[in-house]
Amino acid sequence: MANKSCPSTKSRFFYLFFVCSLFLLLPGPCLCNNTVHSNAVRGLFLDFENVPLGALPQGWKVDATMQYGPLSTWEVVQDKTAPSGQKVLALTKVNHNSASTFNLCWTDHVSFVDGTIKVMFRPVSGRIDEGGGIMWRVRDRNNYYVARFNPLEDNFRVYCVANGHRMMMNSARVALKAGWHSMTIVQKGDRYECYLDGKKYLEGTDERFQKGGGVGLWTKSDAVTSFDNFTVEAYK
Repeated sequence: MANKSCPSTKSRFFYLFFVCSLFLLLPGPCLCNNTVHSNAVRGLFLDFENVPLGALPQGWKVDATMQYGPLSTWEVVQDKTAPSGQKVLALTKVNHNSASTFNLCWTDHVSFVDGTIKVMFRPVSGRIDEGGGIMWRVRDRNNYYVARFNPLEDNFRVYCVANGHRMMMNSARVALKAGWHSMTIVQKGDRYECYLDGKKYLEGTDERFQKGGGVGLWTKSDAVTSFDNFTVEAYK
């Protein structure tokens, strides 16, 4: 005779169905903080501390506008004066004698349209040119925006480089002491703002490059410059 205390197969089935139904009705973990919206910030921060000495950050490349001769050498090096840690990304060797070449180190792994880009920079040397700056909305080595500071000329300028030709959009007279300084660009639609050490010096509009592009760093001619804390806050 069957044991009456043991539930039948049919009873067990309905019991499991009831439990599973209750589980499905319970509220799950809230995913609202992980939802990616169309205007969400996409960030990038590089202090270069995890990049091997002599290397470039993953996805970055060395390039040039109006290249004459070999490309310059960009690499991560030790620098005890670095704003954070002891590593920086630097143009260490020019490798050419061109006064008109723009030395580039950039990545297309970030598609920047609107947002903010910041970097710490330190001009090291240069006889023809000195200093450097930020590239953004980079299509290729011949098409991009760039803001740069030149301590030899005591000026801060923003340019559009189109088809390899540089056209100045704005300029300000600025004198900075030797050492590390911050540069920031803010882009929204066709409007740009450019800052040095937190102070806005340049602003205006330009419609030539409206689509997203890469980001990177720039020097001209024989300018040897170090960079640290490269930060991108981009809106999709």
